[in-house]
Amino acid sequence: MRAAPTPRCYAGRRDPDGTSVTRPDGSPLDLEPSLAVWRHSPSGFEWGFAGSGPAQLALALLLDHTGDSVVAQSHYQRFKVDVVARWRGMEWTLEPREIDAWLAVHTE
Repeated sequence: MRAAPTPRCYAGRRDPDGTSVTRPDGSPLDLEPSLAVWRHSPSGFEWGFAGSGPAQLALALLLDHTGDSVVAQSHYQRFKVDVVARWRGMEWTLEPREIDAWLAVHTE
């Protein structure tokens, strides 16, 4: 039997147990590194509005993708408004190249 292909994007899912977010390699996006930068939402990630859960997710996505806490901290609030707060529904996906394109416009 052939193994399922590795996801190539970040993906979020909301279910009765809460939310989960995975990295492009399929592993869970860890909340803790982003909490070490800024503690918006110790209870976890959210999306679809401009609150603390989406802020934590935006920070975690930029931090994970860039590996640079200065870049992530400088841009996550705008990324939250432009991207994370606009996701509606129970699931979303985000390709790394989409983050790169957003960063290209918003960083110098």
